[in-house]
Amino acid sequence: MGRINTIETMGALDGPGIRTIVFFQGCRLRCVYCHNPDMWKIGGGYEITPQEVARIVERYKPYYGELGGVTFSGGEPLMQPEFLLGCLKECKARGIHTTLDTAGVGYGVYDEILSFCDLVILDIKHEDPEQYHRITGLDISFYYEFKKALLKMNSAIWIKHVVVPGLTDSEEHVKKLKQEIFSFSNIKKVELLPYHTMGVSKYEAMGMPYVLDGVEEMDMAKLKSMQDSVLRCDIVEK
Repeated sequence: MGRINTIETMGALDGPGIRTIVFFQGCRLRCVYCHNPDMWKIGGGYEITPQEVARIVERYKPYYGELGGVTFSGGEPLMQPEFLLGCLKECKARGIHTTLDTAGVGYGVYDEILSFCDLVILDIKHEDPEQYHRITGLDISFYYEFKKALLKMNSAIWIKHVVVPGLTDSEEHVKKLKQEIFSFSNIKKVELLPYHTMGVSKYEAMGMPYVLDGVEEMDMAKLKSMQDSVLRCDIVEK
């Protein structure tokens, strides 16, 4: 039994193909640009079993085709490792492609979880320990621990990184980010994502201050230039 916030069907942005996205409840990070603060508390959402999750996911199997499947996102799925593992096993037993969308901050031993993941979408918050703490409120050592597991298991990886004006958009950062990205093996895709303010209304509804109040959304021309710079390397979309 575990806790999820919601299940979204027919998603096309959270992994390859058409996917069902299961949003887990709970996250240790407090990212300044997070657009899902309602998923922070582990006690929120509702309870469900791995079997129930898999049955819902399986309903949409005809739409997945060769590329699609299920993506476990959040929140942070690794906050509930036993529940996540159960969901992965149940979906794999039904022949469904599995993707884990994570910042790599959770509990437990990751090897078995990764053995049931066809793909890992890794959200790199920042490569610098001080800036990582500034953005997330957490020590970067948790991320390093998960990175070790990814390298050990040689997991297929999509990298994503949110670009925020004045925070993660400098040339120096892009150079160091590129070094961090390509310290991984088996990278299939790299994507820089633009900072947006679509989650601000949630903070207002929850009576919470929004740390980046007044920061404008990312300039798309600059984002494209940064994306091109990062991808000016060997391997993307193998």
